[in-house]
Amino acid sequence: METKPALDSKIVFEFVGKAHADLERVKELLAQQPGLVNASWDWGAGDWETALGAAAHMGRKDIANYLLEHGARLDLYAAAMLGKLEIVQTILMTYPDAKNIPGPHGIPLIVHAQAGGDDSKHVLEFLQSLQ
Repeated sequence: METKPALDSKIVFEFVGKAHADLERVKELLAQQPGLVNASWDWGAGDWETALGAAAHMGRKDIANYLLEHGARLDLYAAAMLGKLEIVQTILMTYPDAKNIPGPHGIPLIVHAQAGGDDSKHVLEFLQSLQ
């Protein structure tokens, strides 16, 4: 396997941080360094977060969709926030306990669905039906 240089940790920190709320800066940073799209930041004690994870728990569909259009790896939490019911159902049918696995910062899956607002109301209702 080819060894690649590590991304600058300061840029990763800024990218993941800005993905919580600043689409324009996310676009700028990703244009400068496309490898950031799936970079993760450890906030401490194994609390890993990607830019997509940040956008997902903040309900930032614009940032999440931009990242997905540029190669971010879709995960359960982003799918819940974006209202992707079939994806959420399929994952939870295969791995039912995944509904209890916290996302970044310990934020529950159901909170990601709530963050999606009206677009993810059907996901929220599905998750509530599992409790």
